[in-house]
Amino acid sequence: MTKIGFIGTGLMGIPMAQRLIDAGHSVTAYNRTAAKLESLTGAALASSASEAIAASECIVLMLTNAQAIQETLLAEPSVLRDRTVIQMSTIAPDESRSIRDQVVSAGGNYLEAPVLGSIPEARSGKLIVMVGAELEEFEKWRSLLQIFGENPILLGSVGSAATVKLALNQLIGSLTSAFAASLGLVLRQNVDVESFMKILRQSALYAPTFDKKLQRMIDRDFENPNFPTKHLQKDIGLFIETARSSNLETVSVEGVQEILDQAISENLSDLDYAALFAIVCPDR
Repeated sequence: MTKIGFIGTGLMGIPMAQRLIDAGHSVTAYNRTAAKLESLTGAALASSASEAIAASECIVLMLTNAQAIQETLLAEPSVLRDRTVIQMSTIAPDESRSIRDQVVSAGGNYLEAPVLGSIPEARSGKLIVMVGAELEEFEKWRSLLQIFGENPILLGSVGSAATVKLALNQLIGSLTSAFAASLGLVLRQNVDVESFMKILRQSALYAPTFDKKLQRMIDRDFENPNFPTKHLQKDIGLFIETARSSNLETVSVEGVQEILDQAISENLSDLDYAALFAIVCPDR
């Protein structure tokens, strides 16, 4: 049994923390909005991040962004001595390396382990876990990471997993906005949607995410999100910043960002990111 501090119990954090508890680990949980801890069963509840860290050998982070990490994990760096931080949020590679340096300076150890998947995969332990770490740290914590996903993938040093996570989330935004445009055209031109989908499913153009979002878009039902629009907007912004720093042309992704920005301005922030369909194909 490992003593684990879990900081950040939002949509993904709750089922991930619950899996650790159900696997027999001792979990001390902290969330800045205490009400979000209410559905967690079997955890000790901390009144501060520092309290959760002090009670733990390992700290798992599932926070919104790097700023939230600075304000919680790094508020009292001295408490990190001899602790291992496993950072699982989606942040930029430079941000991850900076946090690593601060953790190491405080006497702790650091791994990044962002995940691909949403709430159903988090509940079932079928997330894809990407790791940026030294081999020794990866091997030490592999069995814990396997609670979230059976085959954690070591991609290289810190920053590598954060990079791959942004690359994948960019595809979430681009594929979804592209599908929204195609579906919107089919609907506007009164073509049978299932005939369109039948052709698409048989082609090399198909991605399973299309069917996952199809009914939400048709029904314009974006409630109960697995991944809110505001989080995708944040990740697309991080991708663009990181890509520009790597001397990449980002004009196509900037179009996706504009759609998401408009969705945020129209109060779709907390709805499923399929809500970008409402911008691409406005209701009339």
